[in-house]
Amino acid sequence: MTSVRNTLAIAGKELRGYFASPMGYILIGLFALLFGAFFRVYLTGFAEQSQRAAMGGGAPINVNEYLIRGVLHNVAIIILFVMPLVTMRTYAEEKRSGTMELLLTSPITDLQIILGKFLGTMGLFVAMLLVTAVDIAILFRLGNPELKPVLTGYLGLLLLGGCFLSVGLFISSLTKNQIVAGVLTFAVFLMLWIINWFADSVGPTGRVIVGFLSITEHLDDFTKGIIDTKHVVYYLSFITFGLFLTAKSVDSERWRG
Repeated sequence: MTSVRNTLAIAGKELRGYFASPMGYILIGLFALLFGAFFRVYLTGFAEQSQRAAMGGGAPINVNEYLIRGVLHNVAIIILFVMPLVTMRTYAEEKRSGTMELLLTSPITDLQIILGKFLGTMGLFVAMLLVTAVDIAILFRLGNPELKPVLTGYLGLLLLGGCFLSVGLFISSLTKNQIVAGVLTFAVFLMLWIINWFADSVGPTGRVIVGFLSITEHLDDFTKGIIDTKHVVYYLSFITFGLFLTAKSVDSERWRG
């Protein structure tokens, strides 16, 4: 129970740290603004397509397929740009301010520190997603979309965000400069994002491997309302590996200290 309390205390401290300054509010506002822009574009396109289909006597456009799925896929793009701003301060700021040494010499274990920081940043990410749910709720007010693809889509985004956060924590633990941490994190995120672009140039076997390694490829089934075990295992394994690397980095910092 003590370990759980320590972990939650670190998580609470991390989450409060974002809102002790305007940073937390700016990040949530930026996330909501970008989501709103994508939502508006897709909503306008959906309205135009629906009007054409109605005038031409065609089948109605599926709101989940055309609008919600497209919007949720574009949230991954927002994550690509916003998450480096979330994670760049987690360890870099501790090192810069000198509080890292206090953490490492306290009775709190490295695992509790890492999990606490991960849960704290996840808490901020959940707040971002909750704000976007307001736009999605409008669709249920105006129409009749399926609920399951929305819920599974948000689950996929949570897992995707967890992957990015675990990588960001690791990179932040390598430097005391927040800007360096942010730039390196974005570079790694971008590499994970575009790896699937090379699938067509590596042959059939390579295409399967690249598709499996692509962090965004595993999101597609979630947006369709499908929870496939292989995607869940992939994301959870990715998160675990990222936190493992962070643990090794923090452990080396302890020995250097």
